[in-house]
Amino acid sequence: QVQLVESGGGLVQAGGSLRLSCAASGRTFSNYAMGWFRQAPGKEREFVAGITRSAGSTAYVDAVKGRFTISRDDAKNTVYLQMNSLKPEDTAVYYCAADRNPTTVVFTSGPLYDYWGQGTQVTVSS
Repeated sequence: QVQLVESGGGLVQAGGSLRLSCAASGRTFSNYAMGWFRQAPGKEREFVAGITRSAGSTAYVDAVKGRFTISRDDAKNTVYLQMNSLKPEDTAVYYCAADRNPTTVVFTSGPLYDYWGQGTQVTVSS
């Protein structure tokens, strides 16, 4: 069992930056692929970014490529999402998720992830 706790959300003006963190419990964090998803009001949850074990591979939704960076620190059991050049359309609740299956590719489908955090609100004002 893995527990995930996100932090770092908040209110920021368009063009600003935020760094989200997701701290995981347990001693096997390094075995998990990790992902960030978001859900805006009235919209379905969507994949944002993912990273495999040992940071072997990363993937991003097209809307955030070049602006967001996912990274992980296995010594701290933490995955990060650095978000730069934020836009109002980035406003959403952001969730981190863990995939316990050994994989060398990033899964973009939410149901393939086994554990989820409670989410952190990101609001970007225009």
